[in-house]
Amino acid sequence: MRFFVMTLFPDIINSVISDSILKRAIDNNVIEIHVYNIRDYSKNKHKKVDDYPYGGGAGMVMTPQPIIDTYENIKRDYDLSDDHKVIYMSPKGSTFDQKSAKRLSNSKDIVILCGHYEGVDQRVIDMIVDEEISIGDYILTGGELASMVIIDSVSRLIPGVLGSEDSFMDESFENNLLEYPQYTRPEDFCGYKVPEVLLSGNHKKIEEWRNERSLEITKERRKDLYYKYCNNLQDEV
Repeated sequence: MRFFVMTLFPDIINSVISDSILKRAIDNNVIEIHVYNIRDYSKNKHKKVDDYPYGGGAGMVMTPQPIIDTYENIKRDYDLSDDHKVIYMSPKGSTFDQKSAKRLSNSKDIVILCGHYEGVDQRVIDMIVDEEISIGDYILTGGELASMVIIDSVSRLIPGVLGSEDSFMDESFENNLLEYPQYTRPEDFCGYKVPEVLLSGNHKKIEEWRNERSLEITKERRKDLYYKYCNNLQDEV
């Protein structure tokens, strides 16, 4: 799977992908992450990439020429798949969740546009963007951190990125449930002990305990997910 990030601040992206699981996945040729500096494609002699908004208002807007030219260069540098997706990170976009990550993990190529200032010229969105995505109801200074959320969450669903595909099967948001508590050695730490059932070796009871804890935690912390889980059970009956 290949990711292409269009950004004004490539060092933010490069600093994240140069370590940990993503770096290992890149080194093992499981995924590719290519970072393009939008400013490099500006035709302005000062490499300017923003201007005042028509109609007035606070802030600046990213101009279309450098962004469109960056995208065209990506297409020239790489043979993008016919069904490649261009995503713009925007607070106006649909909210990203695990279901979104699974859907995007089926794509071969994903191009992500990171906005800044007051956003990008609407004509960019009209011309090349397939989908606007938000990672939550809050505002960031730019789209770089949000783009890395997308890349990280989607990448870990690609076979070969994690050590075991089982690593994400029992995690939070699978089947609309939050994950059960996890424990490791020592059995007793400062008087806090590992639940006995986890030491029993009885896999059936362990599975039942984990499911019960997941239900309890989800009902307490995310009633919206809990009701989805209950509704899905009713639909299956």
